[in-house]
Amino acid sequence: MTHRILFVCLGNICRSPAAEGVFRALSPETATDSAGTAGWHAGDPPYGPMRQAAKARGVDLSDLRARQFTAGDFDRFDLILGMDDSNIADIEHLRPAGNATPVRLLTDFAPETGADHVPDPYYTRDFDGALDLIEAAAAGLKRHLA
Repeated sequence: MTHRILFVCLGNICRSPAAEGVFRALSPETATDSAGTAGWHAGDPPYGPMRQAAKARGVDLSDLRARQFTAGDFDRFDLILGMDDSNIADIEHLRPAGNATPVRLLTDFAPETGADHVPDPYYTRDFDGALDLIEAAAAGLKRHLA
């Protein structure tokens, strides 16, 4: 079975495109996408410092463009992963009645980190710290799907 996974953060320029890029490099057979709960950056590439931090780890995000999460994403994906509780609440607010698509925190797949969310590096400026969490969670997600 081919899995279809959507990674979601606030603006879709830091955490979720990084998670998409890391996971597609780790699991190229999986269909992935990313989105933001807000549409401020729709059409924009990932934030420069995140692109650079990811590239330093061998992950190319240059082909990604931001888009806003929609209720239709519940039908297009098998699993939706938010970066923090606020993202999860915004995602759930759009859930169509009767839809059962799982929505989880990305960090659920990296319990060894002790993190309950991926902090937004747009504000924290810790792009490498965010990528460390994303890489740990991506590895856990791959194990979970195997």
